[in-house]
Amino acid sequence: MSRRSLAATLAAGFAALGLLAAASLAGAADGATGAVARTRLANGMTVLVRENPTAPVVGMSLMVRMGTRYETRQTAGLSNFLQLIVVRGTTTRDGTEIVNAADRMGGSIDAYADADYAEITATALSRFWSDMLDLVADVTLRPALSDGTIQAVRDFLGRQIRNRADKPYDAAFDALLARTFGDNPYGWDALGLKESVERMDRAALLAHYRRHYVPGAMVLAVSGKVKRQDVIARAERLFGPLPAAPAPAPNTTPPPAPAAARAVLTVPGAQSQILMGGPAPSLTDPDLAAMKVVTTVLGGGLASRFFSELRDKQGLAYTTAAREPLRVSPGYFLALLGTAPANQEKAEAALREQLERIQKQAVSDEELRVAKAYLLGTLAMDRRTNARQAWYLASLETAGVGYEFLDRYQAQVRAVTAADVQRAAQKYLATLRTVVAEPPPK
Repeated sequence: MSRRSLAATLAAGFAALGLLAAASLAGAADGATGAVARTRLANGMTVLVRENPTAPVVGMSLMVRMGTRYETRQTAGLSNFLQLIVVRGTTTRDGTEIVNAADRMGGSIDAYADADYAEITATALSRFWSDMLDLVADVTLRPALSDGTIQAVRDFLGRQIRNRADKPYDAAFDALLARTFGDNPYGWDALGLKESVERMDRAALLAHYRRHYVPGAMVLAVSGKVKRQDVIARAERLFGPLPAAPAPAPNTTPPPAPAAARAVLTVPGAQSQILMGGPAPSLTDPDLAAMKVVTTVLGGGLASRFFSELRDKQGLAYTTAAREPLRVSPGYFLALLGTAPANQEKAEAALREQLERIQKQAVSDEELRVAKAYLLGTLAMDRRTNARQAWYLASLETAGVGYEFLDRYQAQVRAVTAADVQRAAQKYLATLRTVVAEPPPK
C-alpha cells in the first residue's frame, strides 16, 4: 500500500470514528444541554449549571466580556495582563496560597484573555465544588493588583512578546493579523503590543477591572456532580452583592478592505512559513457552517486536501493546516504551510492552487461527508470533560448566542451542500493576503 493510500485509509478511519463520536457524544451532549439551567441574578449576572452525576469532578468557567475586542492599540494586551494579575494574589491570599488551595481540592485555577472574552477557569473534585467556587469568587472580587506583581507580570509579558517576534510562524501570523484587521481589535494577539504593555500600570489595570468586572458582563458556568439549587444559592451569596451594571461596549473600529497583498519577513529559522488569510464569517453569519466545512476540506486532519496533496503527494509541507476560529464579529480564515526554504516558491504556488481549486470545482460527495464527520466529531470529542463543557456554556453565553447555539450549528453543518461550500469559498477566499517568513540567506 502506498504512503498516500495508507494516509487516506487512516483519514477515512478517523473520520468514521469522528462520526461515531459525533453520534454517541452528541446524544450525551444533547441530553446534557437539556439539563442546563440558566439563572439571571438580580444584579444581571448569569449563572449556568449543568448537572453531571457520573463524573467525580467539577469544571467552572467565569467569563467576562473583556478581551482584545474591547481594546484599542493604546490598550492592546490590557485584558490578558489583568487576568494574569488576578490569579496571582487577592486581598486574602497570595499567589502561592491560591495555587496550594486549588491543589488541596484536587484541581487547579488559572486565568487568561482571548479575543472575545476573558476567563477564570477552575477544576476540582466534586466534593470540593463549594470551596472552589469560593476561591473563584475571591480571585474575581478581591484581586490585590500589587505593584510588585504587576512589574513581574509586565516583565514576563515583555519576554513573551519578544519571543513571538523571533518565531517564524508567530511573526508571520502577527503580521497577517495586523494587515488584515488594521486598528480593528482583532488585529493583535491577546498578549498585546510591546509599546502598550510597557505603559500599563496599576491605575490602568484597576480602571479596566472596574469597567469589565460588572454583573452585566459576567457569566458563571459550572458543570459536574453538583446540584443546581446549591450552586445558584452559593453564587447568589458570593456574587449577588455586586451592584448592577451593564456590560461595556466593544471596540467597533472596522477593518480595512480585503486586499491581495504580499509581504515577506526575514526571521531566523530552519523553515519558511507561508500564511494566506482574510476575513471570515462571524458566529451569527449564515455562512458560518459552510465556511467551516470549506476550512475542514482544505486543512482539517489527515483527509484534508492540504495534507494529502501538499504534504503527502507533493512533499512540499512539513506542517500545513487551515484555521477559522469562531469570533463574535467577523474573524479570519488562515491557510498555513511550513516548508523547506528551497521549496518556498513552489509551495506557495501549490497552496494558492488549492485555494483556487475549491472555488472553481465543487467538492465530491465523499469529501463533503468526511469533512462533516471530522468537524462534528472533533466538536463532540472536545466536549467530553466538565471543564470543556463549562467553557462552551460560558463562552457561548458571553458571545450572546447562548449554549443552545451548538444544536443549531450542528444542524447547519449537516445541511451544508457542495454548492454551499463552493459559494462560501468564492466569497471568502477570492481575496487573501499573504505573509511569508523566510530565514535569512546563507
